[in-house]
Amino acid sequence: MDSLMRQFADAQMVLNGPSLAQTLTPIALPDEPGRLRSFALAPHHAIQTELQDRIHDQRLPISTAEANAWVEVYTAFYNATGYLIVAEDTSGPGRKTQVPWSKIYEAWKELAITLIRGYTSGSTGFPAWTVPCLYVAGKYLRIFAIKADDLSALKDGTVTFSSGYQDDVVEDSANKNLSDAASVLTRIFQLCISDRAPISESRKWGLYYITNLLFKTYFRLNNIGLSKNIIRALGSQSTDMPPLESYPKSHVVTYKYYTGVICFLEEDYVQAQKSLTEAWDSCLKSSRRNQELILTYLIPCKLLTDQRFPASSLLAPFPRLQSLFAPLNFCIKRGDLSGFSAALAAGEDEFIKRRIYLTLERCRDVALRNLLRKVFLAGGFEELKPGETTPSRRTRIPIKEFGVAIGLGQGGKDKIESMENDEVECLLANMIYKVNTPFSFPAALRHRPLLSPKAPLFDRLA
Repeated sequence: MDSLMRQFADAQMVLNGPSLAQTLTPIALPDEPGRLRSFALAPHHAIQTELQDRIHDQRLPISTAEANAWVEVYTAFYNATGYLIVAEDTSGPGRKTQVPWSKIYEAWKELAITLIRGYTSGSTGFPAWTVPCLYVAGKYLRIFAIKADDLSALKDGTVTFSSGYQDDVVEDSANKNLSDAASVLTRIFQLCISDRAPISESRKWGLYYITNLLFKTYFRLNNIGLSKNIIRALGSQSTDMPPLESYPKSHVVTYKYYTGVICFLEEDYVQAQKSLTEAWDSCLKSSRRNQELILTYLIPCKLLTDQRFPASSLLAPFPRLQSLFAPLNFCIKRGDLSGFSAALAAGEDEFIKRRIYLTLERCRDVALRNLLRKVFLAGGFEELKPGETTPSRRTRIPIKEFGVAIGLGQGGKDKIESMENDEVECLLANMIYKVNTPFSFPAALRHRPLLSPKAPLFDRLA
């Protein structure tokens, strides 16, 4: 109790938000591992009186109303820590008692609501420099909600598809507490975005941290549409907010990552690549885990939009990504359609988990394009006409040559024999449509597509 209240007073004197938020952290601190337990074991019947005496008697530069609001906050924190200590004592190897995560979540939710109430008390509300307290409340509210839902699913025997995946799809029925936590986080978001104080004293400095918590929550709930509502709300307030570059880099990188993933899932690959590239450029080089998450979506974007694959030196620190994407890259470059299918099947579980399977499936067109380009290059040159000195590529390629190449690419002689000219023409027509280049079939009846020598289709797509 003494140590916690001393840190509270010191933070209030120097207006240190992170230090103040540390007093509400529900985990043991490395330098004071016993402080949380000491606070939780204080006499329950006298805790509010004790907190009132300590907060009011320290001659802090806060009003009486604000001091009373902090008493309510720390009383709620005391109630939550009591359950946390019980969880710590009953969990561990060889102990069969289940941790009361539902009670912990409810107690922590009460703390978050008490904090929100403290900011909405008019002129006596908590100042903006204390916003890091909302960070701590929101962060652990989400964590405790997930743990409570996981325990509930375990009791009911309803293990969902995404069990153990941090931000993957889960069933709504298994996320009662997390859905409830999302509503509390939305209240915190509204609390920040609706602040009309001058920017230097505004709670809007906490917007992107809370936005990122909402993104993580909505992704786990598989309700990405609500994420777009948050993005629209931020866009409508952009003129009244500081520039994005003014926020802490960690907030910006996470925000860019999630907006990039949202665009990726909406198949807006150009905007997704832009946001993910910005996240990659700003991410700390030491944050390997974050870099790996960014590359998981940036690599498919690059494959589709620029037809580029990262160098092996870039992927060297990420063996998991290298094992997933390197075989695909090798097959795409060779135009090996059967090898591409095998590589896609080998990483299918991971690709589906990360929601990139369908996007990578589209890269089959890039492999097919490279295969058709090889046919074009293997066709050689036209015979020189009288007076010509520079040979030019063939502009007429028989459909049969494309059919043989596609049959080989898809895996064998049997496929070649079953490849009808109509099927080959259909594949070629689809490729023409997708790349949107001058390429036509005026001689389709003769099975000889015409290529304009002024528009080198396959050279541009190499």
